[in-house]
Amino acid sequence: MIRDTHKGMSVKADEESVLGTGPEDWDYGRTGIWLIGARGSVATTAVIGLAAIASRLVKPVGCVTEQDTFHGACLPDYADFVVGGHDISGVSMVKRAEKLVDAGMVPGHLLESVRAQLLEADGRVCSGYDPAGTAESQADAASRLSSDIVAFKETNGLRRVIVLDVASTEAPLDQLAEYHDIDLLKSALEDPARSVLPASSVAAYAAVLAGSPYICFTPSTALNVPALYELAGAFRVPTAGQDGKTGQTWLRSVLAPALAARGLKVLSWAGTNLLGGGDGATLADSRAVSAKLLSKNRGLHELTGSAVTPLHIDNVPDLGETKVAWDHIHVEGFLGSRLTIQTTWSAYDSMLAAPMILDLARLMTLADAAGETGHVGAFGFFFKDPWGSEEHSFAQQTHNLAEWALVASGRLLSDTGREQL
Repeated sequence: MIRDTHKGMSVKADEESVLGTGPEDWDYGRTGIWLIGARGSVATTAVIGLAAIASRLVKPVGCVTEQDTFHGACLPDYADFVVGGHDISGVSMVKRAEKLVDAGMVPGHLLESVRAQLLEADGRVCSGYDPAGTAESQADAASRLSSDIVAFKETNGLRRVIVLDVASTEAPLDQLAEYHDIDLLKSALEDPARSVLPASSVAAYAAVLAGSPYICFTPSTALNVPALYELAGAFRVPTAGQDGKTGQTWLRSVLAPALAARGLKVLSWAGTNLLGGGDGATLADSRAVSAKLLSKNRGLHELTGSAVTPLHIDNVPDLGETKVAWDHIHVEGFLGSRLTIQTTWSAYDSMLAAPMILDLARLMTLADAAGETGHVGAFGFFFKDPWGSEEHSFAQQTHNLAEWALVASGRLLSDTGREQL
């Protein structure tokens, strides 16, 4: 029995594997992945991929943690993950997967090969929190969601549960006094007549109440409420976010530092996103899209120093699951000369996001076992607007992530690390 000193919990581990001498000897046991928005396209694609990789039906192409730089890190096996989640949708994972097959995104034969695993995962999905559809107080809602996570852990014999928010984007918050005062916030959460927090923040609070590491893959508010983050700090769980950097922003974080390294000045960087599906419908709402635009632009401002970075996001329903992104970059060069770069990006966005979900689950398992608490800045590699880090250059983020994984693994394998697990 090894005592988890930073959470006051106990976990069982095989003594021989725990006392091994290298990362290949480390045994995490079974780990839970709890998906908020579990029946959406991103979550369903991730579960299909996880099942296919664990069954050796496909190779983990696109998974960062499979790169050579991570081969010295202690990471859990794909087959050791168990999936559950929350959602307010009644459309099952299997039905969602069938729609992805119809859209040409997921091969039909692959769905049939993992249909049983999808059915099992969907059976572990519980009703999420919808502020418009319940009379419960937000404190009661957070308690209910937290109890679901704890029950999932206990029922499936899991050592830990990693919570990932992959739900739809929310509108930004209007500031309230409660967001800056813990006592006021607690009182408001107990009042069934008030809904002071958005659904993402209630779900994030539930995760930390359950003692679970939390990852926000969306631009929604989540823990970006000062009083809530302070409240969450008492539970000393690792956290990471925000807004997955899947395509256009990733390419920007590669190109912008390259231009700066050549001494070239970005005069303007304009971009357009076209997308359909559920994300397109969600972002057709002007308030919801404003949160996404803020997230996508913040890093570009930091990287280029240019204030001229207009970005548009348009809903084009016939594109379905495909996302198209176009950038026009205007640059000043030697002797005032002008350089223009145009890029076009087209991909199934869920296919880009899904392997990142698996990578984050593996890395957050390591972070939790190694005793990390609060925002893990090295995970900024995955995000447009990273918590705990001001670094936006993808090359530097790549270095930081690999270095963190090796250092955390070394700490885990040390005597101190073993005591913390």
